[in-house]
Amino acid sequence: MKFNSALLITLSFIGLHLAQAQENNLNTHKDSLNYVLNQYYELNLKVFQQNSTLKDIGKIFELFTDDFTYVHPNYGGVYTREDLYKGYKRNQENGGYDGSVIDIKIENIIYGLNAITVSKRFITKENVKMVEGDEQMALFEFKNGKIFMIKEYW
Repeated sequence: MKFNSALLITLSFIGLHLAQAQENNLNTHKDSLNYVLNQYYELNLKVFQQNSTLKDIGKIFELFTDDFTYVHPNYGGVYTREDLYKGYKRNQENGGYDGSVIDIKIENIIYGLNAITVSKRFITKENVKMVEGDEQMALFEFKNGKIFMIKEYW
């Protein structure tokens, strides 16, 4: 009887320990994805400012895999890493990054295995007033700790 009780307690302890280990791995996975996502948005905010540089754009691209793709069906489809870099550079050269975007408000995040879906809004400054833009959805896929693909659904 004592043996059965000891065995039951030991098995319960092992089961609890394994459950906690799995939860810690999930949190670590979520945390690492969330870190890269936050870096992406913080670096974009910096680039959106009037005094941003090519070096600022380069920091965003350090978050991407070499085979990264950007998909935005509403704005022309699929872009390679090089296409997207040229677009950032062109927008910067043309004055498209004028500081009017002052924040990116994350409304909701859903975590998956090597993927995050984000609902966000751009906060802009129009005259002296802050304006929340429409809610936008994006899917981020990750590979080896970097962003492999971004697909915009707005």
